[in-house]
This record gives sequence, structure tokens and C-alpha cells, in this order.
Amino acid sequence: MKVVFTESIASVSAEQWNRLAGEANPFIQHGFLLALEQHDCLQNWGWYPQHCLLYDEDHLIGACPAYLKDNSYGEFVFDWAWADAYQKSGLEYYPKLVTSIPFTPAQGPRLLASSRHLDAQGNPIDESTIKKGLIDALISYADDEGYSSTHFLFCEGNDIRLLTERGLMLRFDYQFHWRNHGYLDFDHFMEALTSKRRKNIRRERKKVADSNIMIEVIDGCDLDEEQWDILYAYYRVTFMKKSGAPTLTQDFFKAVSHPLRAVFAYHEGRTVAAAICFQGEDTLYGRHWGCSDNYDSLHFEVCYYTGIEHCINNNLQTFEPGAQGEHKIWRGFLPTKTHSAHWIRDDKFRAAIQDFLQREAAAMEHHGELLMESSPYKKTTS
Repeated sequence: MKVVFTESIASVSAEQWNRLAGEANPFIQHGFLLALEQHDCLQNWGWYPQHCLLYDEDHLIGACPAYLKDNSYGEFVFDWAWADAYQKSGLEYYPKLVTSIPFTPAQGPRLLASSRHLDAQGNPIDESTIKKGLIDALISYADDEGYSSTHFLFCEGNDIRLLTERGLMLRFDYQFHWRNHGYLDFDHFMEALTSKRRKNIRRERKKVADSNIMIEVIDGCDLDEEQWDILYAYYRVTFMKKSGAPTLTQDFFKAVSHPLRAVFAYHEGRTVAAAICFQGEDTLYGRHWGCSDNYDSLHFEVCYYTGIEHCINNNLQTFEPGAQGEHKIWRGFLPTKTHSAHWIRDDKFRAAIQDFLQREAAAMEHHGELLMESSPYKKTTS
């Protein structure tokens, strides 16, 4: 097998990449990653593509979306303290190698591999062997280039096991996800909640309705130019308040319009809030939101309740509304582990970080138990 690192996903055809990626997750698709490159979303923020490709003869059998990073911005797995410790010790933490989707704290495939491949002699190369080859290639590349570390962020499923088997250190955090237990409509979902939480949600939704606010969900492919301008303006205003500049461009969002879902809130014919979501095969991902007026409970309606209704109406099984936010628990989103895996080049720092992660994991397990005590669901509902 031959390993190639490329500075642009354009060096691989969409057909080759997506054959490995599958169709379930919108963020790992060739078009999404290419749009980030082509529409000025990466280098200005310290993301430099170094995608890992694994070939058997001329056949692409494995791939990873990898980036060289000179900061930790837009990762949502926080290692700033590690970087500070390196600096205080006279060592350089950056550059580092990161396998992730830029600015996207969503679980998904990171190790892409052919599930059925025969080599030139007709011998099968199984999926796990290919994925292990990708892991080893990324570690070797980081080691050979003198990078401090390599990181796999928001991994899922079997990839987590393979990464730990190859000696990477596992880390986890919590997000808050909603699961569709075969609900027929929003009221059916509400029946699964305790009386207290049902009353709270009804009260919040009534406040929005009493303000004469109308909500609409529109597929990205159906947005006109005026709607694109409005949607991006709300995305932009939130970033201007937080960090001073938006990371993703309007042209980027237009380029990935197919899985994009726009949520608009109108008051007396005027748009007063908007949110950007992405829809996968069975999951809705809430990503960005902005508003121009401070309507009571409008954030909950636009970012949570409308998304839940959309999932029920479209038979989607999971709603991931974005990172952080323990207030989501009371509204039907339960704590769910997200995972990352880390290889540290320096022996002393590897040992120190391993010790830190073990202590952090124990604290996080306890925190997760406390979070579950706030579950809004009746005890008979899992």
C-alpha cells in the first residue's frame, strides 16, 4: 500500500472519496471539504490541508481529512492548556496534525476505508487493516516532520477502538443529543417527558406564538438570493458579537446548499432570526443561529423545538444541536459522549497528558451521572 499526503482534496475525484465516505454524514463529503478549500475558509484561520490517502496500486482504498494546524481555533476539543504547558517548557506545540472537519463539532467518520477490496493477487484487504494503515501513516508523518502531536477529533464507532489499539490516548466530553423513539408528532414526543418539563416547553412555545412569530424551514437548494443574504447576515452578526469575524463565507454555504436547512423566524413579514442546520441520512445537525430582536424563548423555538419537529416529520433519528449547553437537557437533549484520540510525540508530555486524561475521565464520568439526573424524560423512557 502507498501513502500520499495532499494539500488539496481536489487531487482526488469526488467519486473516489465519496465511495469511501458513504452518504450518511454531510460533513465528510468531498463537496463539503472542497468548498472549505475553495471559498477562503481555511488558511486564514490556521487550517492547512494535509489529507492522507492510501492506495493499493491505483485504487484509493483509504483516506483521512487531515490538517496541519498552527493554533487550536475551530476544533472544539480544547487543548490550549497543553499548548501553554509546551510553551512554558520551551517546546513548540504547533504545528500539530489534526484529523477533523474544520469548525464542525459533530461526530462522524474520520478513517475512511474500502469495505471490500482485493489486491492484485486477489487477496482481500479488510477494512480494519486499511484503517490501521491510515492511523500509522498519520503518526509516522507527524513524527517524521517533527510535529508535536496528531489528533483525531469527534471520532465514532469502531474507529475509537482502532485508535486506542494503536496506542492513542482517548479523551471524551459531552454534547446533548435528541433521539427519535418513533414519535408520531411533537405532542407524542412531549408525552415522554415529565409533567414539569412538558409545561415548561409549552410555555416557551406559547410565548413565541403569542408574539405572532412564524417559523419556516427551507431546503438550501430552494433559497433565493435575498434569503441567502438574510441567512448569512444573521450568521455573521453572531460571530461579530463573539469573535469579530465569521469563519465561513457566504459562497461556502451556497456551495453546500444541498444538505443545508435554513430556519427563518418572521414577525409581521420581517425576518427576525435565522438558523443554519445540515441534514444527513438520519441526523439533523444544528450549526449556527442569529437574531435581531430579543424575543422571549425564540432561541429555543428556532434552534431546538423546530429541529425536533423537523426530525419527526422527516423520520430522522438523531438531532445534534451543537456543542455545549446544559440547558438543552431540560428540552429533550440527553448527555452523549463525544470522543477524540491523541498521539503526543514527546515522551514526558505524553506521560503527563495521559495522567491528566485519566483524572479528567473520572471527573467527566461523575459529571455525566449528575447530568443524567436532570433528564426530562419519565423514568420508564430510555
